[in-house]
Amino acid sequence: MSKALRLSEKWFQRGLWLVAFVFAAFLIGLGSTVVGDLPQVEKTLTLDDFIEQPAATQARENLKTAERQGRQAQEALDQARLKLRVAQANSRSASETFNNWLATRRATERAEQDPELIERTRALDGLKTAERQALATMEAEQQKALDASQGATRTRERIAELERAAQDKWQSARRAQELRVFLYRLALTLPLLVAAGWLFAKKRKSTYWPFVWGFIFFALFAFFVELVPYLPSYGGYVRYIVGILITVLVGRQAIVSLNRYLEKQKLAEQLPDAQRREELSYDTALTRLSKGVCPGCERSVDLKNPEIDFCPHCGIGLFDHCLQCTARKSAFAKFCHACGADGKRPRLLPDLAPGAAAQAGPIPMG
Repeated sequence: MSKALRLSEKWFQRGLWLVAFVFAAFLIGLGSTVVGDLPQVEKTLTLDDFIEQPAATQARENLKTAERQGRQAQEALDQARLKLRVAQANSRSASETFNNWLATRRATERAEQDPELIERTRALDGLKTAERQALATMEAEQQKALDASQGATRTRERIAELERAAQDKWQSARRAQELRVFLYRLALTLPLLVAAGWLFAKKRKSTYWPFVWGFIFFALFAFFVELVPYLPSYGGYVRYIVGILITVLVGRQAIVSLNRYLEKQKLAEQLPDAQRREELSYDTALTRLSKGVCPGCERSVDLKNPEIDFCPHCGIGLFDHCLQCTARKSAFAKFCHACGADGKRPRLLPDLAPGAAAQAGPIPMG
C-alpha cells in the first residue's frame, strides 16, 4: 500500500504508527504494574500459619532456653578450663621446685631441714588438690554444656516434626492462592483480549486506528507475556493443557478464516470483470500489483509480459488501453500514465473551450 500513498501521507502513516507503539508502551507499563500488584490482594502465607501454634511456641521457648543455657555453660566451661590450666601450671612448677630442693636435701643430709620438707610436701599436696578440684569443675561444666546441647538438639527435632506436619497444608494453601491470583489476572487480561479482538474486527481501519492498534498490542502483550509466567504449573499439566487449548483455538480460527477467504474468492471470481475491478480498493489493487500478483485472486502473474492483459487464473482484466491515446495501461489506474487522461472517460482536447468541448462529444478512437 505504501507505493500508492503520497510522500507526506507515508510520513503521516509512520508517525501514526509511532503513536500506536508509544500508546501501547504506556498501556503495557500500566498493565505490568497492575498485574504485578495483584498478589497484594491476598495475604502472604507462611509456614507458621499452618503449624500447631501452642506446641511450636513452647518448643521455640524451650530452644531459646536451651541455647541460653548452652552459652552460659560454654562460658563457664571456658573459665574452668582456664583455672585448670593455671592449677596445672602451679602444681607443675611446685613439683619441679620440690624435686630440686629434695635433691639438695639428700646431698646435705641436714636434719634441721625435716620440718621444711614436711611443709613443702603439704604445699605440694594442696596444689594437687586444687588441680583436681579445677578438673572436677571443668568436667561438671562440660556435662552442663553437653546437656544443654542435647536439649537444644531434641527441641530442634521437635520443631522440625511440627514443620513437616504443616508443610503439606502450607503447600496446598499456596497452590490455591496462586490459582486465585492467576484467576484475578485472567479476569483482568481476558476481557482486554476480547476487546482487542472486537477492535481488530471492527475498528482497525477507523479514524483513530493508532489508538486501536496500540490497545491491541497492549492486550496481546498482557495476555501472552504478562499472564503466562504466572500460569500455575501443577507438574506442567496446566501449562501444556492451556498451550494446547490456545493452539487449537487459534488454529481453528485460522482454518475457518482461510476457508471463508477461499469461499469468498471463489464467489468473487464468478462476478463480471467490471464489477470485480469496481469492488477492489485502489490501494489494495496497487499493493498487490507491486508484489507481482493478481489483484483479484492474488496468484502470481508475469506482469512484465506485454501480451498478458487478463489474469490467466481468474480472468480479471489487468491491462487495457487509454481511450485518449490508446496507450496500454493498468486497468486499475485512475489516469493514463502517457497522456494523463481519466482512466474511465475520454479526455477533452486541451485547446477547446469548455462550451465547444461539450458540443464536440467524445473523441473517436484511432
